[in-house]
Amino acid sequence: MTHANCPRCGGRLARDNDSGRCAPCQAAERDRLSAPPVVPANFWEHEPVRRALAERHLGRAIRAYRCHPYHGRAPLPQTVVAGWLGITQAQLSRVENGPPLVHLDRLTHWSQLLRIPPRFLWFSLPARLTKVVEHNPVPVKEAGPTETPARTDANLAASSRGGGTTDRRQFHALAALAGIAATGSLDLLAAPQNTARSISMEQVHAVGSLVDEFRRADAAVGANQLCGLAIRMHAQLSEWAAKATYSRDVGEALQATLADLAIETAWLTIDANRRPEARAYLNEAITRARFADDPRMEVRAFAYLALLTCQDRPGEALHAAEAALRSSAGWGTPRLATLLHLRAASTYATLQDMSGSQRALSKAKREFDRGTSEDDMPFLHFVTAQEIKGIEGLAYLALGRPERAAGAFRTITENPSPVLRRNHIYYSVKLADAACRQDNIDEAAWTAMNLLPELGQVSSGRVSLHLAQLRSNLGQPQRSTAATRKFVEAYDQAVQA
Repeated sequence: MTHANCPRCGGRLARDNDSGRCAPCQAAERDRLSAPPVVPANFWEHEPVRRALAERHLGRAIRAYRCHPYHGRAPLPQTVVAGWLGITQAQLSRVENGPPLVHLDRLTHWSQLLRIPPRFLWFSLPARLTKVVEHNPVPVKEAGPTETPARTDANLAASSRGGGTTDRRQFHALAALAGIAATGSLDLLAAPQNTARSISMEQVHAVGSLVDEFRRADAAVGANQLCGLAIRMHAQLSEWAAKATYSRDVGEALQATLADLAIETAWLTIDANRRPEARAYLNEAITRARFADDPRMEVRAFAYLALLTCQDRPGEALHAAEAALRSSAGWGTPRLATLLHLRAASTYATLQDMSGSQRALSKAKREFDRGTSEDDMPFLHFVTAQEIKGIEGLAYLALGRPERAAGAFRTITENPSPVLRRNHIYYSVKLADAACRQDNIDEAAWTAMNLLPELGQVSSGRVSLHLAQLRSNLGQPQRSTAATRKFVEAYDQAVQA
C-alpha cells in the first residue's frame, strides 16, 4: 500500500507513486553516493537507531541508519554506506553484525562522518577535531579575525612549478585533512626500514581505506593539496610491497589495492595540472589489475585513460572508452556505463563529431535513469545529473556552441552540489568561459569574480589553469569594462597574496 506522505519531507505522495518518496526528495538524493545526507534532528530519536547507540554498538547503529524510513522504502545499500566509511561492503557487513567496535579513532571518524549528535555517543570527541562544515564531512580550518583566507590555489602559480615534497609536519597536516589520521593506518607510511617484512590481509584493507580517504578529501578540497602526498604514499607502499612477503590471496588483493592507489594518484596529477605524470600510474594500474585478475579495476583505469587523452589523443581516448565498455559488458552497473558513455561523448566532441557526441550523451542519460546499484564502485559518486550536464556543456564548447554550453553550465551553478565543491567551481569557470566566447564580457567577469573567494578552499590545478586563461582573455584592452577591470584586479591580488 502506498504511503500518503513522503517520510523524508512529509509532502503528499501521488497515487501512482510506488517509490516511497516524492519527486523532489528523489532528486535530492541523487548525490547520495557522495556522502551521508544532512538529516533532521529527530532522525536520531528513531527507536532502532536510539537503541543501538544506547547499547554502544556503532555497527548496529549504522545498520539502523541505513534502514531508517527517512531514506525511503528501500534501505540504503551497504555498498553506498561502505563507500562513505572508506571500507568494503564485506567489511561493513562484519561491522554491522559483529562485536562492537572498540577503536576510538574509527568510532570518532565514523560518528563525525555520519554527524551523530554528541549527546548520543558514549565517548567524547577529541578537542582537536575541527569544525565540520554543514554539508561537508571533511574538516576545514576556520580563519581567525586577523587571518587572511588561504591563497587562491597555492595556487595558480604553484601549478606551474609542479608542487614539491612535503616535510613531516606538512605531511601529517595533509594526512589529517584527508582523514587518513582517523583510519589509524599512518604506520603504513613510516620509513621503509620500519615497515613490516610481511603483509597481511588486514594491512591490505588498511591501504584500501587510505585510498578511499583520498577520494573523499579530493571531492571537497581538490588535488593540489593532496597530489604530493598521494605520490609519496604510492612510492612508499609500492616499495614496501616489492620487498615484503605475502600469501597468494593477499598478493592478489594487494595488487588490486595498489592498482586503485595508482589510479587515484593518476587522477590527482590530472586535476593538479600535472598531466604528463598520470600515464605511468594508469599503465601501472592496468598491469596490476591484470595481475590480480580484477576487471573492475582495469575498466576504471581505462576510464581515466580516456579522460587523460581526450584532448591531445582523442583517437586513443575513444579506444579506451570502448575497451572499457566491452570489458564491463555483463557485469557493469548503469552508473559505470553512464561514465563510460560520457567519456566517449567528450571524445567525439573533440573530434568534431556532433552526431557521435549526441548519441553517446543519449546513451549516458538512459543508463543514468536506470538508477544506482549495490554493486556501484565507490569512485562513481561523482556521476550525477549535474556531471551529465557538465559533460554536455563541455561537448558544446568543443563543438563551437558556447550558447548551448552556457545553458548546461548554468543549470549546474544554479543547483550546486554541497559535496562536489571542486566540480561546481570547475563548471562555474567553464560558464564564464562560455559567456566570454559569446562576447557576454560582463557576465563572464562577474561569474569569475564570484568564484575567487571559493578558490581558497578548493585547490585544483585544472581550475587554476582555466581561470588564468580567462583572466588573460578578459584582460585584453578591447574587452576593458568596469566589470573586467575589477575582476582582473581582484584576480591579480589573489594570486599575489
